[in-house]
Amino acid sequence: MINERFVARLSQLRMEKGVSARDMSLSLGQSAGYINNIENKNNLPSMAAFFDICEYLNISPKDFFDFDSPNPELLNDIIQDLQCLSKEKISHLSAIIKDMK
Repeated sequence: MINERFVARLSQLRMEKGVSARDMSLSLGQSAGYINNIENKNNLPSMAAFFDICEYLNISPKDFFDFDSPNPELLNDIIQDLQCLSKEKISHLSAIIKDMK
């Protein structure tokens, strides 16, 4: 069960990034079929490789396992942008977001 969720999450995040399994594998310094082997449930990455995958996806390991968050990379970018705003502007954005929900 956990392997299936891991594989599904990896595939989801990779596709959201818009990269092929082959390109991601090569970018990580692995063989061309590395990510494909993980997504086909033939392998799981080592802990070090998992951290490399998270870094490549621009997310934290915590974000990776937050299965309810559809696009953690985008959310992290938004949070970084929000940190530059005044309290008043953040309050306005909060009101807009609540209205949109």
